[in-house]
Amino acid sequence: MKILITGSKGVVGSWLEKMLKAKGHEVFGIDLFHAVGERGWQHTMSKGDFFYARCDISNFRQLSRIFEEAGPFDVVYNTAAEFGRWNGEDYYENVWRSNAIGTKNVIRLQEKYKFKLIHFSSSEVYGDYDDVMKEDTMDKVVIRQMNDYALSKWVNETQIRNSAIQYGTETVIVRLFNTYGPGEWYHPYRSVNCKFCYHALHGMPIVVYKGHFRTSTYLEDTCRTLSNIIDNFKAGEIYNVGGLEYHDIETLAETIWKYTGADKKLIEFKESEVLTTKSKKVDTSKAVKDLGHKLTVKLEDGVKTTIDWMKEYYKIK
Repeated sequence: MKILITGSKGVVGSWLEKMLKAKGHEVFGIDLFHAVGERGWQHTMSKGDFFYARCDISNFRQLSRIFEEAGPFDVVYNTAAEFGRWNGEDYYENVWRSNAIGTKNVIRLQEKYKFKLIHFSSSEVYGDYDDVMKEDTMDKVVIRQMNDYALSKWVNETQIRNSAIQYGTETVIVRLFNTYGPGEWYHPYRSVNCKFCYHALHGMPIVVYKGHFRTSTYLEDTCRTLSNIIDNFKAGEIYNVGGLEYHDIETLAETIWKYTGADKKLIEFKESEVLTTKSKKVDTSKAVKDLGHKLTVKLEDGVKTTIDWMKEYYKIK
């Protein structure tokens, strides 16, 4: 297949690109960064030797240019998004432009070109729900999304459903749960796993909120599952892609600090983080059944591998 990945230079997008190419698919990527060889990309693309272009999906002209000059595409993986609960507070303009308007732009082009869409949502859409999170939860229970990032992701899902009703577009939605692992470089809005590993290695303080629970999902396992969607594409389906080990944040911090030998004085404990879901217990049975979702790396082993990768990536002895 000919596949477009939006956000192809991101943590998930870059892993996914490698896996899809390994399966023999032709992959074209777009992201916010300039790349070597991009100048004159329309000419070089015709030779089949250039498969990336800078593009902001919130800019319809830039996005439509990709489809006009590099398409048609059979499938689009829409991984591009502003990520993170606090990123949604500090950079809310970017979050709403990229997530809501950007997704709407992708949908408008889907209505025109009829490609299959795999859209990336988030576990954050489950908001304040305190039971096992299943894909049909929102069909049965009124959920209060708790922050801008969560709201933007729920808006995206609603836009996709509306387009399917009005125009017959075919989309699969995936909700990722706390994905981490080698290849996730640090910034302050990354996963809690990434932040804690980086801070431990650099002697930086962290805050651990007691009573918060997650299921961490190893990055390579996540992307393997995502790459399987095109082999069993079921329009209209939603899949939770998450881990099996339900753990509190204290356990995560303890595991990281034990392996790195970091000073425990760097850890500050607080009771609760405002407007943040306390518990994310996920049901992944649909992804297991339809997509062969399988967790091959346990949390403790994944943390160690991530820390070893960071040491090499950031040249820490």
